[in-house]
Amino acid sequence: MGDPLRHQPRDQSAFGNDKFGKLAESFARFFGTPKFIITQTCCVAGWLIAGGLVGFDAYPYIALNLLFSTQAAYAAPLILLAQTRQSDRDKALAEADARHREEIADQHRKMLQQNTELTERVEALAKETHELLAAKPRTRRKPS
Repeated sequence: MGDPLRHQPRDQSAFGNDKFGKLAESFARFFGTPKFIITQTCCVAGWLIAGGLVGFDAYPYIALNLLFSTQAAYAAPLILLAQTRQSDRDKALAEADARHREEIADQHRKMLQQNTELTERVEALAKETHELLAAKPRTRRKPS
């Protein structure tokens, strides 16, 4: 049967290993972690406290909003790229799985064919044996 993913080298992703794609995917994966959320929350709290004490970014928090907008402008495409990379990997795995199932089905058909041939041969031998036994005259034993 073999490995369903044997057509892909182990050290290569489903559709390429370019540096930008890997970096974008690692950033996109980081955006959804608790570590990122906690860090960002702490940064925002620090920004609000520092802004309140020093007064460098007053109430409408224009600079903070600009930072969030910039982050969102970069995060959205990176997340979409990571999703695209994942869907391409999933597609490659699905295709490999389909090929593997086809190989198993072919082997199953071959085994069924072999079983049919063996059954037919056993039937022929049984019929031949029956004919030989039926043609042989029976000898009676003498009572003792």
